[in-house]
Amino acid sequence: MISRENAYKLLNQHIQNAQMIRHSVASEVVLRVLATKLGHDPDEWGLAGLLHDIDVEITQGDPYRHGPFAAGMLDGLLSAEAIDAIVMHNEMATGKERTTVFQHALAAGETITGLIMATAMVYPDKKLASVKTKSITKRMKEKAFAASVKRENILECERIGIPIDEFAEMALVAMQGISDELGF
Repeated sequence: MISRENAYKLLNQHIQNAQMIRHSVASEVVLRVLATKLGHDPDEWGLAGLLHDIDVEITQGDPYRHGPFAAGMLDGLLSAEAIDAIVMHNEMATGKERTTVFQHALAAGETITGLIMATAMVYPDKKLASVKTKSITKRMKEKAFAASVKRENILECERIGIPIDEFAEMALVAMQGISDELGF
Protein backbone atom coordinates (compact mmCIF):
# COMPACT_ATOMS: atom_id res chain seq x y z
CA MET A 1 0.00 0.00 0.00
CA ILE A 2 1.25 3.46 -0.90
CA SER A 3 2.28 5.73 1.99
CA ARG A 4 0.14 8.73 2.84
CA GLU A 5 3.04 11.03 1.91
CA ASN A 6 3.41 9.45 -1.53
CA ALA A 7 -0.36 9.37 -2.03
CA TYR A 8 -0.52 13.11 -1.34
CA LYS A 9 2.30 13.73 -3.84
CA LEU A 10 0.50 11.59 -6.43
CA LEU A 11 -2.72 13.51 -5.84
CA ASN A 12 -0.93 16.81 -6.39
CA GLN A 13 0.62 15.50 -9.61
CA HIS A 14 -2.83 14.87 -11.07
CA ILE A 15 -5.01 17.55 -9.44
CA GLN A 16 -4.29 21.24 -9.96
CA ASN A 17 -7.47 22.70 -8.47
CA ALA A 18 -6.82 23.75 -4.84
CA GLN A 19 -10.49 23.29 -3.93
CA MET A 20 -10.35 19.68 -5.17
CA ILE A 21 -7.22 19.06 -3.08
CA ARG A 22 -9.05 20.40 0.01
CA HIS A 23 -12.04 18.18 -0.80
CA SER A 24 -9.73 15.16 -1.07
CA VAL A 25 -8.01 15.91 2.26
CA ALA A 26 -11.38 16.48 3.94
CA SER A 27 -12.64 13.18 2.50
CA GLU A 28 -9.54 11.46 3.86
CA VAL A 29 -10.11 12.64 7.42
CA VAL A 30 -13.82 11.76 7.33
CA LEU A 31 -13.05 8.26 5.99
CA ARG A 32 -10.45 7.73 8.72
CA VAL A 33 -13.04 8.52 11.39
CA LEU A 34 -15.61 6.25 9.75
CA ALA A 35 -13.11 3.38 9.52
CA THR A 36 -12.26 3.70 13.18
CA LYS A 37 -15.92 3.76 14.21
CA LEU A 38 -16.78 0.77 12.03
CA GLY A 39 -13.72 -1.32 12.94
CA HIS A 40 -11.85 -1.04 9.64
CA ASP A 41 -8.33 0.07 8.74
CA PRO A 42 -8.21 3.89 8.95
CA ASP A 43 -5.09 4.06 6.77
CA GLU A 44 -6.70 2.07 3.96
CA TRP A 45 -9.97 4.01 4.15
CA GLY A 46 -8.16 7.35 4.51
CA LEU A 47 -6.13 6.71 1.37
CA ALA A 48 -9.32 5.86 -0.52
CA GLY A 49 -10.79 9.17 0.66
CA LEU A 50 -7.66 11.06 -0.34
CA LEU A 51 -7.37 9.50 -3.80
CA HIS A 52 -11.01 8.93 -4.78
CA ASP A 53 -11.02 11.88 -7.22
CA ILE A 54 -7.46 11.50 -8.55
CA ASP A 55 -8.77 11.11 -12.10
CA VAL A 56 -11.34 13.92 -12.07
CA GLU A 57 -9.24 16.39 -14.05
CA ILE A 58 -7.94 13.76 -16.47
CA THR A 59 -11.47 12.55 -17.20
CA GLN A 60 -12.87 16.09 -16.94
CA GLY A 61 -15.42 14.70 -14.50
CA ASP A 62 -16.99 12.51 -17.20
CA PRO A 63 -19.49 10.49 -15.15
CA TYR A 64 -18.89 7.42 -17.31
CA ARG A 65 -15.09 7.46 -16.98
CA HIS A 66 -14.47 9.05 -13.56
CA GLY A 67 -13.73 6.27 -11.07
CA PRO A 68 -12.90 3.42 -13.43
CA PHE A 69 -10.04 5.47 -14.88
CA ALA A 70 -8.70 5.96 -11.34
CA ALA A 71 -8.70 2.18 -10.86
CA GLY A 72 -6.01 1.84 -13.51
CA MET A 73 -3.98 4.65 -11.97
CA LEU A 74 -4.13 3.11 -8.49
CA ASP A 75 -3.71 -0.57 -9.33
CA GLY A 76 -1.02 -2.01 -7.08
CA LEU A 77 -0.99 1.08 -4.83
CA LEU A 78 -4.19 0.41 -2.88
CA SER A 79 -6.10 -2.70 -1.83
CA ALA A 80 -8.65 -4.17 -4.21
CA GLU A 81 -11.39 -3.14 -1.74
CA ALA A 82 -10.21 0.48 -1.70
CA ILE A 83 -10.06 0.60 -5.50
CA ASP A 84 -13.53 -0.93 -5.69
CA ALA A 85 -14.89 1.74 -3.32
CA ILE A 86 -13.24 4.45 -5.43
CA VAL A 87 -14.78 3.08 -8.62
CA MET A 88 -18.19 2.77 -6.95
CA HIS A 89 -18.24 6.25 -5.39
CA ASN A 90 -19.42 7.29 -8.86
CA GLU A 91 -22.11 4.70 -9.45
CA MET A 92 -22.95 6.20 -12.86
CA ALA A 93 -19.71 4.84 -14.27
CA THR A 94 -20.57 1.26 -13.43
CA GLY A 95 -24.34 1.12 -13.71
CA LYS A 96 -24.33 -0.84 -10.45
CA GLU A 97 -25.58 0.03 -6.98
CA ARG A 98 -23.21 0.29 -4.04
CA THR A 99 -23.43 -2.75 -1.79
CA THR A 100 -20.44 -2.86 0.60
CA VAL A 101 -19.82 -0.90 3.79
CA PHE A 102 -16.68 0.61 2.24
CA GLN A 103 -18.57 1.72 -0.88
CA HIS A 104 -21.34 3.35 1.15
CA ALA A 105 -18.86 4.96 3.54
CA LEU A 106 -16.81 6.54 0.76
CA ALA A 107 -19.88 7.80 -1.11
CA ALA A 108 -21.41 9.31 2.03
CA GLY A 109 -18.12 10.56 3.49
CA GLU A 110 -16.80 12.33 0.43
CA THR A 111 -20.18 13.89 -0.31
CA ILE A 112 -20.85 15.34 3.13
CA THR A 113 -17.58 17.28 2.94
CA GLY A 114 -19.10 19.49 0.24
CA LEU A 115 -22.20 20.20 2.31
CA ILE A 116 -20.08 21.04 5.36
CA MET A 117 -17.81 23.38 3.38
CA ALA A 118 -20.82 25.08 1.79
CA THR A 119 -22.39 25.50 5.22
CA ALA A 120 -19.20 27.10 6.55
CA MET A 121 -19.20 29.56 3.65
CA VAL A 122 -22.55 31.08 4.69
CA TYR A 123 -21.25 31.95 8.17
CA PRO A 124 -19.88 35.49 8.54
CA ASP A 125 -16.39 34.24 9.46
CA LYS A 126 -16.48 31.35 6.93
CA LYS A 127 -14.86 29.04 9.52
CA LEU A 128 -15.55 25.37 10.20
CA ALA A 129 -15.26 26.16 13.91
CA SER A 130 -18.50 28.15 13.69
CA VAL A 131 -20.51 25.36 12.04
CA LYS A 132 -22.90 23.37 14.20
CA THR A 133 -24.19 19.89 13.45
CA LYS A 134 -27.76 21.19 13.51
CA SER A 135 -26.89 23.60 10.68
CA ILE A 136 -25.65 20.72 8.52
CA THR A 137 -28.74 18.58 9.09
CA LYS A 138 -30.95 21.63 8.45
CA ARG A 139 -29.11 22.34 5.18
CA MET A 140 -29.59 18.67 4.19
CA LYS A 141 -33.32 19.43 3.90
CA GLU A 142 -32.81 22.58 1.82
CA LYS A 143 -32.54 21.18 -1.72
CA ALA A 144 -31.65 24.58 -3.19
CA PHE A 145 -28.67 24.97 -0.82
CA ALA A 146 -25.53 23.43 -2.35
CA ALA A 147 -27.85 21.91 -4.93
CA SER A 148 -25.11 19.80 -6.54
CA VAL A 149 -24.54 17.87 -3.28
CA LYS A 150 -26.32 14.53 -3.61
CA ARG A 151 -28.25 14.16 -0.36
CA GLU A 152 -29.05 10.54 -1.19
CA ASN A 153 -25.30 9.76 -1.13
CA ILE A 154 -24.91 11.38 2.29
CA LEU A 155 -27.87 9.38 3.59
CA GLU A 156 -26.03 6.16 2.73
CA CYS A 157 -24.51 6.62 6.19
CA GLU A 158 -27.71 5.07 7.50
CA ARG A 159 -27.09 1.95 5.38
CA ILE A 160 -23.89 1.38 7.39
CA GLY A 161 -25.62 1.94 10.72
CA ILE A 162 -24.82 5.59 11.42
CA PRO A 163 -27.79 7.97 11.83
CA ILE A 164 -27.48 11.22 9.87
CA ASP A 165 -27.15 13.41 12.99
CA GLU A 166 -24.28 11.30 14.31
CA PHE A 167 -22.67 11.11 10.87
CA ALA A 168 -22.83 14.89 10.39
CA GLU A 169 -21.27 15.40 13.84
CA MET A 170 -18.47 12.90 13.15
CA ALA A 171 -17.65 14.45 9.79
CA LEU A 172 -17.79 18.01 11.12
CA VAL A 173 -15.53 17.28 14.09
CA ALA A 174 -13.07 15.45 11.85
CA MET A 175 -12.91 18.37 9.44
CA GLN A 176 -12.67 20.92 12.25
CA GLY A 177 -9.61 19.02 13.46
CA ILE A 178 -7.78 19.90 10.24
CA SER A 179 -9.38 23.29 9.59
CA ASP A 180 -5.99 24.99 9.23
CA GLU A 181 -5.01 22.56 6.48
CA LEU A 182 -8.39 23.05 4.79
CA GLY A 183 -8.16 26.84 5.06
CA PHE A 184 -11.56 27.18 6.75
